[in-house]
Amino acid sequence: MITVILNCYKRPEYLQEQINAIKNQSIPPEDIMIWYNKPEDEPLYDLTNLGCKVATCNHNFKFHGRFALGLLAQTEYIAFFDDDTIPGSKWFENCLNEIQKENLILGSAGILLKDDRYNTHQKIGWNGINNSELTYVDLVGHAWFMRHSSLNYLWREEQISWDNGEDIQLSSRAYKLGGIKTATPPHPKDDISMWGSTSGMIKGNDGKASWRLSNHNTLRDKIVSESINQGYIRVLKR
Repeated sequence: MITVILNCYKRPEYLQEQINAIKNQSIPPEDIMIWYNKPEDEPLYDLTNLGCKVATCNHNFKFHGRFALGLLAQTEYIAFFDDDTIPGSKWFENCLNEIQKENLILGSAGILLKDDRYNTHQKIGWNGINNSELTYVDLVGHAWFMRHSSLNYLWREEQISWDNGEDIQLSSRAYKLGGIKTATPPHPKDDISMWGSTSGMIKGNDGKASWRLSNHNTLRDKIVSESINQGYIRVLKR
């Protein structure tokens, strides 16, 4: 019923912990696949003993590579995780409870755009406002959950950027072209088993984090602005 896509670049040390957390879900997945972007300045890690399907690439296709691999999944649902993300044990159960009510793109770190830029946003989920109910947002990150069919919308139009913003482009196109909303499922303060990420504040703040790049915020501002110019209507304007 669920295929999981993991991503490896410069944090292979978290893969086994991720796999253990995924296999111990209250509703475990049918398949786990790993997209491995080989780091340019580090040795090739051996991922053959993890018991997963591994696609190893000699080029860094950045964030889009894992979403391309997701097209090969053969299950109704598909879940993606950043390489610093360890889900709570009821994350899939939480997502299934919501997606069976309404076809959505779900994620653990929700972003609600305040205007036509990225940088003036409100965070909802594990790293922002802990929402007790499902909350509609403009894009999500860290952990995604969706129907396999929803992934196709990312590829319906030319990418605004291949360097970043696949999360923005996925959600904006799914809504614009398919009427599929993006939301953060409940992340109650007193039950982290339902969260999509339980240790991102620790694992995601090292020197390998993409948000530390000098052009990160400028590029994401551009992608949001262009998505809106192309017809996306953000949540607060609907």
